[in-house]
Formats: sequence, C-alpha cells, structure tokens
Amino acid sequence: METWVLLRGLTRESAHWGRFPDELRGRLPGARVLAIDIPGNGRLWQAQSPGRIEASTESCRQQLRTLGVEPPYRLLAMSLGAMIAVDWADRHPGELGGCVLINTSLRGFSPWYQRLRPASYGTLLSLLLGADPARREQKILRLTSSHPPAAMTAVVDEWTAIRNARPVSAANAFRQLLAAMRYRAPARAPAVPLLILVSRRDALVDARCSLRLAREWNATIHEHPTAGHDLPLDDGRWVAEQVATAASSG
Repeated sequence: METWVLLRGLTRESAHWGRFPDELRGRLPGARVLAIDIPGNGRLWQAQSPGRIEASTESCRQQLRTLGVEPPYRLLAMSLGAMIAVDWADRHPGELGGCVLINTSLRGFSPWYQRLRPASYGTLLSLLLGADPARREQKILRLTSSHPPAAMTAVVDEWTAIRNARPVSAANAFRQLLAAMRYRAPARAPAVPLLILVSRRDALVDARCSLRLAREWNATIHEHPTAGHDLPLDDGRWVAEQVATAASSG
C-alpha cells in the first residue's frame, strides 16, 4: 500500500487540511493518506516546538514508526512542512518515494523579502502577540487564501474551534519561525523525485521562491494562476490532480 504523509506549515496542524485528504484519496485509490503534526501543533500542541527543522523531521519519522507505518513514504508538504520534507529527503532519501512541495521557500535560494513578504509581517506578529481567536483566523484566511471559499464563515469557525481546542503558544510559534529562518537547504537536489506546486497569487511567500528552486534543482513545477498560499484550501482538487498525474507517470 502506498503511504502519503501530509505536513502543514507554520502554527498549522493536521486538521487544517480540511477536505483535502479525502480529495487526495479520491484521486489515489488504494493509497493510505496520513496527516501528522510537528511538535507544538495539533495532537502535539502541548509539546515544545523545536528550534531546528532537523528536529521536527526526526519527530515526524518517530511518529510514523510509533504508528507502525513502514517506509517508503511519499510526502506532500506545504510551507514550513515542505522544509521538513526537503530535510527528510536530503538526510534519509531511502525512506521516501517522492515529495510534493507546496509554496515553500528555502534559505540560500531566495532573498528574505521573497521568502516572507514584508506585507505579511503584521498578521504574523498578531499570531505571536495574541488576539481574539476568531479575528486571528479571519486575518490568516485573508492572508493565505486569494479566493476564499463561499463558506468562508464556516472555515473561520472551523479554524477558530481548532485554535480553541489545541492552541499554539506564542513561544512555539516563535520557535517554528526561527527554525524556518535557520534552515539552509542543500545546494543539490535530494535524490528523491520532486514535484513543486506554486500559487501565483501567494501573499505570504513570493512565487519566485518556488520557481527559482525548480530551476536550480531541475524539478517539475506547476503553477496555479489564482490560488493563494493555502493552495489545498483554494483548489484542493487541482492539487490532487497534479499529484495523481505525477504518481501515474512516475
């Protein structure tokens, strides 16, 4: 059975995938799709987030071993989660059958003002300093979605419930941001098949980061013309189609 492991980004958890895991299962019949969390988020919200990407990678590997899920795995990861995927592929390539990297940025390939757009700093600061949970989630949705779903209120309500149930501490949010800033990817592409997906209208991470990475690593890339940073939210069906096409051809 083919196993797909899903990894989210900064302060986000497995529940934030919403309907996407089911959309992916629908395009990959027979595949096992698992969404896991990095320490400090989701099921691990009471743990301390590591200040290094490498430590989060080891946590993810241990979670799968604890679940009795054996490699090889295929990783689908976005933003901070995609940094973990790159580190995993670099240091443990034999465990992976491939990686799908969504809207990520890597130190050494892109300048800081593209890796995290300056216009997003205010919203990110509110994550660290705290605010009304519903207002925080409204801000995050505006920042990460370029065409919010018709049921935008329902999404905010769902995300607010997640935050209330499993709140990410300001200290953990800072550690995750620090880990992302510290991590430097290898100059050479990992010895794992790569697919890069990027949103042209990403307001958090400049699309040029993914385009540069694909060029430097000679990786396949597909660009969504209208989606925002949370590409699986804006167009999960498109993401699932790209993944299924790549899986069937490779």
